[in-house]
Amino acid sequence: MTTSIQVRRLLAGAAASGLLAGGAALGMSGTAVAAPTPTSATSVVTSDHHDKCEWKKGHWEKKWVKGHWEKKWFHHDTWHKGHHDQNGNWHPGHWSHHHHFKWVYVPAHWEKVWVKAHWDCPHH
Repeated sequence: MTTSIQVRRLLAGAAASGLLAGGAALGMSGTAVAAPTPTSATSVVTSDHHDKCEWKKGHWEKKWVKGHWEKKWFHHDTWHKGHHDQNGNWHPGHWSHHHHFKWVYVPAHWEKVWVKAHWDCPHH
């Protein structure tokens, strides 16, 4: 029993130092069996990271938008008067509806945008 533990330690040491010929695959499997990584290490890093962070609530914020071209939808109505045709029949007036896109230049302006709640972590 003591010889198998010594063999495991020897293999784990060789795998950790990169001396095994099996490469990375054997090295990772050898170290994983010999010495599992502690699970508390990630929680320490996470708590340290969030100690510097600040929770920002969702809010409206003014944002400067520079001038740009936009494709806008236009609706245009035209009234056509009633008239008598060449046979003397009366045709009542009616509306014609026209819908089309038109490129319009929008000058620079302030715009209110909603910023979702988020963690604000300075990277210093």
